[in-house]
Amino acid sequence: MTNLLLAPTENTDNQNSQYTSLNDPEIASVVTHINEEHLDELLGFLSAFTSLSTAELDLVDAQITDIYAEGLAIQTCPKSSEIQLFGAQNSSLHDQIFFIAFATPISQLDDLQAQYILLKQRADKKLGKKTIKLTKQVFEVQNSYRISKNMLRLELSMPSLNSDTPLNNTAQLSNAKGVTSSTSVPTNEAGYAYLFDLEHNAMTDALMTDSTDGNKASDYKTNGSNKENVRPARPHCYYTLRKAWQADNGIRAWVDVFLHGDTPGGNWAAALQAGETVVTKREFPEKVEHLRNGQAVLIVDETSMPTAARLLELWNNPTPPLVVCVTQDAGDQSYFDTVKMRSGIDCDTENNGNDHFTILPIVTNQVNSGADLATLIDRELGDYLTNNPLQIDKIWGALEANTAKALRPLLKDRLGLSRTDVVVKVYWRHD
Repeated sequence: MTNLLLAPTENTDNQNSQYTSLNDPEIASVVTHINEEHLDELLGFLSAFTSLSTAELDLVDAQITDIYAEGLAIQTCPKSSEIQLFGAQNSSLHDQIFFIAFATPISQLDDLQAQYILLKQRADKKLGKKTIKLTKQVFEVQNSYRISKNMLRLELSMPSLNSDTPLNNTAQLSNAKGVTSSTSVPTNEAGYAYLFDLEHNAMTDALMTDSTDGNKASDYKTNGSNKENVRPARPHCYYTLRKAWQADNGIRAWVDVFLHGDTPGGNWAAALQAGETVVTKREFPEKVEHLRNGQAVLIVDETSMPTAARLLELWNNPTPPLVVCVTQDAGDQSYFDTVKMRSGIDCDTENNGNDHFTILPIVTNQVNSGADLATLIDRELGDYLTNNPLQIDKIWGALEANTAKALRPLLKDRLGLSRTDVVVKVYWRHD
């Protein structure tokens, strides 16, 4: 197995000559994406695969400088706060480059995802963290209905539980013959994401059409010689597990899907019927550990409201959060009306008492994306804090890609927080 730990190299030119350049024009955009969206993972790689101590990693940020066939070059640099306090010249980690090797060298950029996921899995395992899983899961649709103007709830189920299943964070499943599988469904996590296989249902409908009179699944026009006609515009789509629990007859789960125009995911969800199966191909946990203490702000749109709702139900922090809820339509602000915190206290849209979480609603009447939305969120939050003085310690949010990118520096500047305390994720991209 390839050794994943190599010593830091001070001579960058010499280091570059040791590894094979991929010479792909897309590398720059991939590097930018990872550096902007996955700082915590890069710090995890350094923690797991180098000799850097926790104390040292607390003082630095990290960024990929290049991607080679053999691995990643990751550079450390002092956090801006450390530069202000001590000066960059006093940091022993300033501009050092560490090489993190892939288990298997890649020959093209298309191979990067598999090796990156493998690195993440190994790092998380070494650090004792939950990690991404490349696991197939099969759910059965029980029901679907609107829970706000544009939010569709899918009620899903899985096979009956083995009698020895522990009542904890996951549930082992067994089939009708009592054979326990390796799959599990988290019942005590917020933001757990599944990659749904949209093609599974399109192809199932096509097969049903071929075997009957052609009236099945009219949304997918098909004939026996051209199965490509039934393939959705996107083969898969991520959705958050809103909630899962153990019922008498097995595992039940909710997945809430925002229906917004003519989209592959929305069309897929709206067409599902009771009794159909849905398949997931990949799953991973959300990173919300930093919210366990301090005054937090959650910033969400329709795609991330399910994560925030489950966070509130499982809230493990004595200080209730402020929730900035951005929707296109005022009719979707009701999503949080029935959400209760762990203590059983209802939400409060006016009061910021110590025993309530507060909703700060923002209704845009347009697609929620772009730098202008980031400016609006920052301004609305600033106005709120002017009238309701709070010392904000932590941020968690999930929005459209361009909005998230523009919002992070605005929040850091306004609140004086470190990059690790301002976690604003990308949940979708406006094409």
